Amino acid sequence: MTNLEVGQSAPVFSALTDSGDTVRLSDYAGKRVVLYFYPKDDTSGCTTQACGLRDVYPEIEEKNAVVLGVSPDGVASHEKFRSKYDLPFTLLVDEDHSIADAYGVWGEKSMYGRKYMGIIRSQFVIDEAGKLVDVQYKISPKKSAPAALKALG
Repeated sequence: MTNLEVGQSAPVFSALTDSGDTVRLSDYAGKRVVLYFYPKDDTSGCTTQACGLRDVYPEIEEKNAVVLGVSPDGVASHEKFRSKYDLPFTLLVDEDHSIADAYGVWGEKSMYGRKYMGIIRSQFVIDEAGKLVDVQYKISPKKSAPAALKALG
């Protein structure tokens, strides 16, 4: 697992969205992007994180930025999660965890003594030119929104 660092170019990707469209990181050139990775739709920590970002989304938009959430869940799961919590941002499907691999957030986790592979909750802020300006591995769900706002200035 390779950790990315501030100043590096953000790994490019293409992914299905919660509405079944395909987006690429390059579609957001000229905007800043808060890209966050979370393990599973509609679980407690992931809901806390998503709703925290939802609640500050107007402030994020004022800073010429968008939020993209990424998890291995499929289109239907994302659509349901986004709708249930009225999330104003796009959720990306990463079923093969290729985006997670590129960002170094797919790794070994353990719960109740059982080891398994999964998403390590992380967040990246990418500037208008595609460079990483903030890198947060193992971010807590509650710290996600404040960290995003701080990184966006």
